[in-house]
Amino acid sequence: MDPSGGCPHADNARLLAEGAVAPVILPGEIEGMAVLGHEALRDFLSHPDVAKGPQHFTALTEGRIPEGWPLRTFATVPGMTTSDGADHRRLRTLVSSAFTARRVEELRPRVETVTAGLLDGLAEAAVTGDGVADLRRHYALPLPLGVICELLGVDAAHQDRLHHLSGLIVATDTEPARAVAANREVLALLASIAGEKATAPGDDLTSALIAARDEDGDRLSEPELIGTLLLLIIAGHETTMNLVTNAVRALCAHRDQLALVTAGRATWSDVVEETLRWNSPVSYFPFRYPTRDLTVDGTLIPQGTPVLAGYSAAGRDTKAHGPDADRFDLTRTTTVKHLSLGHGPHYCLGAPLARMEAAIALEALFTRFPDLDLAVPDAELHRHAGFVGNSVRALPVRPGG
Repeated sequence: MDPSGGCPHADNARLLAEGAVAPVILPGEIEGMAVLGHEALRDFLSHPDVAKGPQHFTALTEGRIPEGWPLRTFATVPGMTTSDGADHRRLRTLVSSAFTARRVEELRPRVETVTAGLLDGLAEAAVTGDGVADLRRHYALPLPLGVICELLGVDAAHQDRLHHLSGLIVATDTEPARAVAANREVLALLASIAGEKATAPGDDLTSALIAARDEDGDRLSEPELIGTLLLLIIAGHETTMNLVTNAVRALCAHRDQLALVTAGRATWSDVVEETLRWNSPVSYFPFRYPTRDLTVDGTLIPQGTPVLAGYSAAGRDTKAHGPDADRFDLTRTTTVKHLSLGHGPHYCLGAPLARMEAAIALEALFTRFPDLDLAVPDAELHRHAGFVGNSVRALPVRPGG
């Protein structure tokens, strides 16, 4: 795997032509596997003999994963993404009530208000930038980051630093010393935020989690509290930021599809779902481990192997989505559902919130700026660092109007 990332689709197509499962070499010459085919990935994600706990990661238990390994946080952070069975259900239950469809719908007026303010900011940035503004910086980032931090009760003053540190953690090309420093800093910052909430609790999710910890330490330990906050902040904004960015790129490159929406022949929800399939905001997500030697689509994955979930590849698997799977098409009639928000017990808890935020953001953006277009060709945009996140580092646009 190229730690510096890049557009995954050409490599995905080549690998899929060879099979649904591929051996990969992770940073540090660690041998792993990637499950790329839609059907194979769907089955693998829900297989009873596949686990998330780091105790199942052979190279880690053998001491072959150094502290500065760029993917170490994905494997070891205490929380939902590294737990299984009863532990996973316990941790998920603690936060799930904040992300039900009803609770998310109650956030709609707030998301719409934040969106309107950000559109004003985008317009102002374009005025000072000779008609060009970075949509990612001024719109796609602050919306989900602001909403998740508000849910958690995190002060706005911390948001820029949390995003910066999140980016270093998600990137797979972060140098070891810098990765160690970023992890230590973000954990210290989250511990400080939790300490402030313990002293002065509020009506927010962090305060509720602290109350659960203090009420019964068996429900939530201190490391699990910090790990849960880290997960919610990273997953709560990085994925939606990429989703909105990728959707805007897709619509600018496919004006005929945008016309379908503005004419009422497709919906903004259709845009969100097709973007999730066609250009998943996460390309390869770490990690899952077979708890025994497991054969997937004819390929043996040895017990304890770190396995990447190839969401961007599965989204364009022609066996699942048809021979035109690489085409962005809002009228697609296939009944196969994409896997970009996961599948099985670890299905994305924040999926309803991400979908709502993205649909609101896109509708508001193209209603306010119907002639919005990219300021540079899509092929010249600089790709996201690493092979986990799948997007671009900046999205210069001309809003027009």
